[in-house]
Amino acid sequence: MQPNAPPLSPAFPFRYNRPMPQTNPTDTRAINRQILALAVPTFGQLIAEPAFVLIDTAIVGHIGDTALAGLSIGSTILLTVVGLCVFLAYSTTSQVGHLIGAGRRREGLEAGIDGLWLALIIGSVASLVIFLAAEPLCWAMGARGDVLDNATAYLQAVVFGMPGMMLVYAANGIFRGLQKVRITLAAAVCGAVVNTVLDVLFVFGFDWGVTGSGAATLIAQWFMGLFLVVPALLWARADGADWRPRLRGILGSASDGSVLFIRSLALRACMVATVMAATSMGTQVLAAYQSVNSCWNFVINILDAIGIAGQALVAAELGAGHRDRARPMTRAAGRSGLIGGVAIGVALIAVGFVAAPLFSPTPDVQRLITVGMMVLGIFLPLGGWMWAVDGILIGAGDYRYLAAGCAATAAVYLPALWGLHLADGVILTNDAVRMAALWTVINLLFIGARAIFNGLRIRTDRWMR
Repeated sequence: MQPNAPPLSPAFPFRYNRPMPQTNPTDTRAINRQILALAVPTFGQLIAEPAFVLIDTAIVGHIGDTALAGLSIGSTILLTVVGLCVFLAYSTTSQVGHLIGAGRRREGLEAGIDGLWLALIIGSVASLVIFLAAEPLCWAMGARGDVLDNATAYLQAVVFGMPGMMLVYAANGIFRGLQKVRITLAAAVCGAVVNTVLDVLFVFGFDWGVTGSGAATLIAQWFMGLFLVVPALLWARADGADWRPRLRGILGSASDGSVLFIRSLALRACMVATVMAATSMGTQVLAAYQSVNSCWNFVINILDAIGIAGQALVAAELGAGHRDRARPMTRAAGRSGLIGGVAIGVALIAVGFVAAPLFSPTPDVQRLITVGMMVLGIFLPLGGWMWAVDGILIGAGDYRYLAAGCAATAAVYLPALWGLHLADGVILTNDAVRMAALWTVINLLFIGARAIFNGLRIRTDRWMR
């Protein structure tokens, strides 16, 4: 332990204040090892919410197509709101990483606690609003009849787990900034187990339908939140950080997060519009889209974990004033994302052919799932590279550029979706063509445009600060 390190806490007996690892900026292998050491456990946190929805999808799919379509609507609203608040993790990681890298450890941990308070406030308010507005929101997404009933039931059952998930995001920002992320893997595994067991019990054992699925996810979300927040607070207290809410710090976190919120808002607007486009193509296309989208949300987090690993490393290096180390880390992260995209893309294509029955008992829906998985797998290497570089720019605090790039992406992507709607029945003459066209547009424009913007940015030095 360093001479000035605080004593070990009996309640949380781990070693604190270890120096940040230093890597030769020309040592590519060492950089890759650092990225991998952070990316693997980080993936654990990232898969939490998509894994919950994936589990819900697999189980609810065996109730019927109507229930699955309702889940698609309800989970899209949930993931949209939660996704809009991902800045709680990103901004906290950047703040904590910069301050730790600059040798201001206690201040960095207090910035993380400010993020926890902000997460609790946002999650509580959002839960209440969405609960009260659940049915109108589902109706606005295109749900009608039994699909509307199922969507509303799921959303109202799951929504009060949102504060727990927000706390997960903020707590993980602390652990990422500290580059101590193994606990996130443990939290995700335990949360997935809890969700699966309760899903089966509530849906099949108690016959609660989609309401039971939502209730299982709610409990799992709070379980994960407490699993991570308690050790984060103990860790901070051991370094002398104050737990009390600081208005200035909370407002500072909100200020950084507001720009990232604009970025997330543009992206989520695109995703909501995509679900609405799928809804207009019919119940079977929507059901198949939900299954493919659940798999996509799951696997992209493997790729996003690479970006977040780079994010934590670059934030610390820039905080310490080591600009020369940031660029080789960026190149290494991009290569890792590309290679990961190739491997996972091949796996997705295989899953599309052999595992479609896991998501739906309907043969027509199974065929549509296979089509969607094939298109997704082909384009995934592009997504892998894009997500890796995206994380690097977030770690550097280049929030305004990212917000502008995502807004420009939305300006291109949303009209393209409208074009698909106009082409339905003219060029898009059957469900298989509709499914292929939808996922092609998603990958070429929603992912491709962001890849272009991010690529242009990292060719300069303006993103380093």
